[in-house]
Amino acid sequence: MSNKLKGKYGEEIARDFLLKRGFKILDCNFRYSRYGEIDIIAIKNKIIHFVEVKFRTSEFFGMPQEAITKSKLEKIYLSAKYYLSQTKEKFTTFYLSAISILKTNREFKIDFIENIQI
Repeated sequence: MSNKLKGKYGEEIARDFLLKRGFKILDCNFRYSRYGEIDIIAIKNKIIHFVEVKFRTSEFFGMPQEAITKSKLEKIYLSAKYYLSQTKEKFTTFYLSAISILKTNREFKIDFIENIQI
């Protein structure tokens, strides 16, 4: 399976994870110019979450969440600010969040990290 397909598979798992926890998915793969892409935009309890998804099939290169760099978060933040400026509904609270998925054998270890501070 190519890295692109693995990424799409991981995002699908993350969307299902969020939906089962009462989130509504607003958008996926939102791209803002050269600044980057937001994997999932979701809302729950009037808080909008801009979610980065990291999926790995082994720990050989470290845990998935270790691949979320400060630079990546800054790009997501810029994209999130742009997204918020374009929406009709004005949100007062938003979080940068991440979903880390590690697939080992037939099991998934999923961590949801809310409100990451840059």
